[in-house]
Amino acid sequence: MSSTGTIEEVVALVRRELAVRADAEKAAGMQAYMKTTMPFYGVQKAGRVQVIRLVRRQFTPATHTEYVALCRALWALPHREEKYLAQAVATTYREFLTPGSLPLYRRFIVEGAWWDFVDETATHMVRELVLDYPDRVWPKVDVWNTHPDMWLRRASIICQIGAKESTDVERLFRFCLDQADDTAFFIRKAIGWALREFAKTDPDSVAAFMTANREVWSPLTWREATKHIADRVAD
Repeated sequence: MSSTGTIEEVVALVRRELAVRADAEKAAGMQAYMKTTMPFYGVQKAGRVQVIRLVRRQFTPATHTEYVALCRALWALPHREEKYLAQAVATTYREFLTPGSLPLYRRFIVEGAWWDFVDETATHMVRELVLDYPDRVWPKVDVWNTHPDMWLRRASIICQIGAKESTDVERLFRFCLDQADDTAFFIRKAIGWALREFAKTDPDSVAAFMTANREVWSPLTWREATKHIADRVAD
């Protein structure tokens, strides 16, 4: 770490600041909303932003190794907000958003195994890697699209959300089409979400793609994908 402290001190800071902001009533509600038995402090996003600002002000990883170690140390803690802050650290120190960090992000997806962890990782970490290092990262993410782990499949589908004109359209459409027969809710929803978001950039290509493959889409996928282009598709 930088001369201001150690990983152990960062962890202690995070736990202390979350405990100060804890709200048992909110914790119960957050746990119920996320449908998890994982404990919460009851610190919502605004409070977590305050904590990550304290972390950034006091600590800076000097190397990629320290960056990964700090993220892993926070991720290993038991509360969900601690894991959220592991992800916040991952995106805060943008100089370490490099291909060497992909194993860490994959860990967030596989171990997180729920939409909050997976979606944050895919759309704020993996997206940056496929945009900045396509030749090095896409071959690995390509494998995710047919992986037995549902959350890796979901991540591959949604990882270009927000890429807009930089979207690899051929991959987006291929990933969606290859998983169109998946019956899992989180895959069908992911396909619809990814296509709906890209339709904001190129509505005509999404409309043509949806119409050309009309017979393969589930009602959920069709509804989500065509939400804002209903006048352009043949239902």
